[in-house]
Amino acid sequence: MSPAARRLLKVAPLVLVVAGLLGGLGFWQLERLAWKEGLVALVHERMNEPATPIPAAADWPGLDVAAWSYRRASATGTFDASKTVRVYTVLSDQKGRYGGPGYWILAPLALSGGGTVIINRGFAPEQLADLDALKAATPNGEVTITGVVREPEARNAFTPADAPDKALFFARDPAAIAAALGLSDAAPFTIDADPGLPDAVPQGGETRIAFPNRHLEYALTWFGLSATLVAFFAAYALRSLTGRT
Repeated sequence: MSPAARRLLKVAPLVLVVAGLLGGLGFWQLERLAWKEGLVALVHERMNEPATPIPAAADWPGLDVAAWSYRRASATGTFDASKTVRVYTVLSDQKGRYGGPGYWILAPLALSGGGTVIINRGFAPEQLADLDALKAATPNGEVTITGVVREPEARNAFTPADAPDKALFFARDPAAIAAALGLSDAAPFTIDADPGLPDAVPQGGETRIAFPNRHLEYALTWFGLSATLVAFFAAYALRSLTGRT
């Protein structure tokens, strides 16, 4: 066996292992693609179902919030407008008139059957986000709110610190908002309210269904890297064995 062949035999197993790992990552991304497409289909299915009453407050401690996420639901109670808060956001591809920088307007709804659920009444652009005006526009008396159940919004290292003294938050986090408002009986979820009157502020019905889905792109990248590695090694081996330079 020539020296070149012996060198290739030593390197070949490593090349095959690395190529296999790269290919495995490609197949993993295909699995993630199937999961993501299933998730999107589930969300659309839930949002097209009739609204059902939210679980009773007694069931909240052990509630699987993910199982309720994006379900259409209804809640009956009375708003406490004095505890209205704003959650900063930038709304794009809006369904209503307003978009751009602004705030989600959230207010606690004291439920007729006990407990409190924080309602995302909708979006207000920065120029229409005066807190006193928004409080004054809150419905009085007992109301039934229909909308979409949402899990708490995740924070990351770049999420600014909340400013509860200014009724300003940077994540739709019912636990943090409830703690700042002194609510001890708040639900572990929020409800995005359905649209109200045209051009009304807050602008309801703006639930975002945006799941990043680049798994096919990633899979093709991993498969391409695997194939490229094998092709380069095959070309190198051919040159080595034939004495070409």
